[in-house]
Amino acid sequence: MGWDRPGYGPRHRWVVLAVGVGAQAAFAAMFSGIPVTGVSMRAGYHLSTEQLGLVLACLGLGVAASDLVWGLLTDRFGDRRVLLTGLTATGALLAVMAAAVTPSDGAGVALLALCLALAGALGGSVNGASGRAVMTWFGEGERGFAMSIRQTAIPVGGAIGVALLPWLAGSYGFGTAYAASAACCLAAAAATWRWLHEPPTSPAALPASDGDGPRASVPRASGGEGPRTTAPSPLRRWDVWRLALAGALLTVPQFAVLSFTAIFLHDVKGEDATLASVTVVIAQLGGGAARIWTGRRTDRTGTRRTHIRAIGTLAGLAMAGAAVLTDAPTPLTVTALALAGLLANSWHGVAYTEIAAMAGASRAGTALGLLGTTLFAMGFVTPLLIPLIITHASWAAVWALAAAASLLAVPLAPGEARARR
Repeated sequence: MGWDRPGYGPRHRWVVLAVGVGAQAAFAAMFSGIPVTGVSMRAGYHLSTEQLGLVLACLGLGVAASDLVWGLLTDRFGDRRVLLTGLTATGALLAVMAAAVTPSDGAGVALLALCLALAGALGGSVNGASGRAVMTWFGEGERGFAMSIRQTAIPVGGAIGVALLPWLAGSYGFGTAYAASAACCLAAAAATWRWLHEPPTSPAALPASDGDGPRASVPRASGGEGPRTTAPSPLRRWDVWRLALAGALLTVPQFAVLSFTAIFLHDVKGEDATLASVTVVIAQLGGGAARIWTGRRTDRTGTRRTHIRAIGTLAGLAMAGAAVLTDAPTPLTVTALALAGLLANSWHGVAYTEIAAMAGASRAGTALGLLGTTLFAMGFVTPLLIPLIITHASWAAVWALAAAASLLAVPLAPGEARARR
């Protein structure tokens, strides 16, 4: 298999996967945990609900603005360099926020929004880089499972952030919450420096899929850089764009539950942040387990696109249930939101695997960056849109919109018949 570099045989792929999981989890803890501090953030920084929506949206805006760029850089320079740069810079920025961008420092909405946008932009490096590392170290029969484990780091890391950051912010202040996030990112950067390396030769080069079967493998460049990019750009393929845009629609219920469950339960149900944290943690951990199951199953069946469509349908129905149960007793409403959030968190692994497989090894970073860009662009728009819907309509309309977005993704996503004529 060409594993000729001492110390980095085929078993090292599991170490690479662990590093990718750690990097993804470190960013997810910050990205998911900060929105759930929304009640404390609104009070501590003296924000209106609309200003809070803007601030939280800036996290997604930062990732959306940078993810494709990071993907292109990953294809050019390799995952190790990109991850080291992004994680170190994110940790440094969060450390600065801990020291100078807290309510006690008099930080205003503009500075807070700018810092969170930068945190998203820098931290977004983990999406394409860690994904490409997994895709190049694992063979075809394991990629869906491995990518789903990597993607599971998002809900698991998010669950840790959701459980930890609101408590730290409420008990010790936002400086401590930002410092904890900085420590996680810097620890992930240290692990990347120590253990993440390019394989000496690709263990099972990922061919690009155009619907008529695989293309020829693309050789990797030597010297630790990305592979030579001879495959056509995924940015010119409509089926790749369809999957990326469908993913964006499927993100609406995910971000709605993640970003506004705490505000909904506080303002409508009179609950504190504890119930919101529990609801989101259930959605995150359940979604993580579902990602692993779908990844393993689709490795065996090869039906990743069918699973994406099925999850979109189920998530839409669950979100519609949440809309109907908005004014129901709190346990019923919370159950519907947790289930909808779980389903909305369960499709990512197979989608990232599929879009990377469609693009091929030499363009995997670009394809993963494109999907990340569309997902987080919607993650920027959703928190801006929801306060407007609350003001002019109702919370039931918020959940109904999320349901409609999920259901619209089903026909947009490319189907199996198109991929295998």
